[in-house]
Amino acid sequence: MIELTKENFDSEVNVNGIVMVDFWSESCVRCKELMPDVVEMEAKYSEQMKFCKLNIQGNRRLAMAQKVMGLPSFVFYKNGEKQTHLSGEELEVEDIVNAIESFVCEQA
Repeated sequence: MIELTKENFDSEVNVNGIVMVDFWSESCVRCKELMPDVVEMEAKYSEQMKFCKLNIQGNRRLAMAQKVMGLPSFVFYKNGEKQTHLSGEELEVEDIVNAIESFVCEQA
């Protein structure tokens, strides 16, 4: 999974295709709970889309610029344009997988 910073965010996200960015923080318990599942999703769908993560600690302005106000947050971009934003403590693995599959099916 590509680790994003303010230096590489634009070059990694503004590409042709689908990019999912996992906005997380060391202090976010739910973020850490979802991480193993996100790694599995990357293994399964890495041929169809790019997976990135951004630790908001040290990158708060970047997160705010993307309108990420709560954690965990998963933002999907298509051809560099923000498409879908999933967020909240109640976020389930199935919600993320459903979003991924909708983009993957759309591409096929």
